[in-house]
Amino acid sequence: MKVLGNLIVIFLVVVGLLALLPLISFGFALVCGIAVFAIWLLPIWIIATSDKTTGFEKIAWLLAIVCLSWFAWVFYFFLAPLKPKSRYDDWDYRY
Repeated sequence: MKVLGNLIVIFLVVVGLLALLPLISFGFALVCGIAVFAIWLLPIWIIATSDKTTGFEKIAWLLAIVCLSWFAWVFYFFLAPLKPKSRYDDWDYRY
């Protein structure tokens, strides 16, 4: 009688795991989707918080990231800033 009870418990556990499989798959797909979205946002965040560019040039790089994705981020890494900084940017005008 114990063997039959054990077989029924094993059968119910297997059926329960099979019933949970779609839920586990959905959770895995959701986590993977969030991870891919975070990786897609990473270059945007890096450029938005960077001090290499300012103003309209930063906006142009962000638009390039949105339109061209990772290719623009690689170009930003090697080419930004496009125009050299003015010598007077580092001066302190309080004096």
